[in-house]
Amino acid sequence: MDSLVTAAARALAAGDPLGALNRVALRDDAPALALRGIAMAQLGDLVRAKALLRSAARAFGPKEAVARARCIVAEAEIALVSRDLGWPAKALDAARATLEAHGDRVNAAHARYLEVRRLLLIGRLDEAERTLAELDPAPFPPASRAAHELVVAGIAIRRIRTKTARAALARAGHAAHHAGIPALTAEVESAAHVLNTPAARLIARGEERLLLLDEVEALLASKALVVDACRHVVRDVDTVVSLARRPVLFALARALGEAWPSDVPRDALVALAFRAKHADESHRARLRVEVGRLRRVLGTLAGVSATTRGFALVPRGAREVVVLARPVEDKHAAMLALLADGESWSSSALALALGASQRTVQRALDSLAAADKVQPFGHGRARRWMTPPVPGFTTTLLLPVPLPTG
Repeated sequence: MDSLVTAAARALAAGDPLGALNRVALRDDAPALALRGIAMAQLGDLVRAKALLRSAARAFGPKEAVARARCIVAEAEIALVSRDLGWPAKALDAARATLEAHGDRVNAAHARYLEVRRLLLIGRLDEAERTLAELDPAPFPPASRAAHELVVAGIAIRRIRTKTARAALARAGHAAHHAGIPALTAEVESAAHVLNTPAARLIARGEERLLLLDEVEALLASKALVVDACRHVVRDVDTVVSLARRPVLFALARALGEAWPSDVPRDALVALAFRAKHADESHRARLRVEVGRLRRVLGTLAGVSATTRGFALVPRGAREVVVLARPVEDKHAAMLALLADGESWSSSALALALGASQRTVQRALDSLAAADKVQPFGHGRARRWMTPPVPGFTTTLLLPVPLPTG
């Protein structure tokens, strides 16, 4: 490797893409193409970066398997940043195996971190934790240690474990400072900001207030019965009952939770559950059926008692009943939460992250675009969607992942 290529590689490692381009911008040999691709990625021109990396991979000879594998890892990182979540994971796994076989532990670990970050984006936390557990960051350079701690923090935030997240972010900040890469330091600061952003609203006894994530964690560990409108579950500290696939039952549970300790009139519950403007005897009969189902589903958590004018929620072991709601309520709140990260998403990537069909996601995007909440750019397969950060939103509780059960 000649001196210019070496100097360009060092500049990229230090987060100086312009310095790297000054050394190799006019060269078309394989190492220079790869470095130019990485530099363009750091500058944000992802389309050009991807083309350069593919050209570099083709230009490397058959004996340069490690160099080709590094190009694949770099392309995978571009796919992750551009939210191309359908990028072939097998190609990244094969590249990682090649790097490990040839002793390139740092880049092999980077491939692992990319894999974990993708799993985190699509809500597969158990797999992300298992993969991360295979890595020991101690022998890696500061930038890799910062990446490791960012992933640890990301999982902890999604698990609502704030102490673990804060400790990981502190370690990430120290490693990023030691690495001397401004973009990495900014990424750590952005991740830490989530912990100081309202994560939910608490509705109790007719009053509302915003909660930070550590307050949400404390609430879930308390003796309260929580009707969680972020995850569509009803829970106490020991038991979680999911109503995510039973919207009528959850609507009833939320209405009863918001009114507790008072009751809710039958006509109000009919209007909420069945969208009926005028309640007749058939609606009241259906309401009795659904209330009976809610009693059975809640089991030992709570009962539903009939009152003179309606129904009331009766917690069995909890001291009080509260409702946990999103900071900003919107029909497409989960999608807006994903888009609020400032990256551009394809409809297929959103569908994968939300566990919905692409057609459902496309209809929602069209609705949001008509309301000027999201903006598309590009055409056909290259079309992407994005939105500026929405005040009051944090992605933590809005993404479709299961709550911890203990």
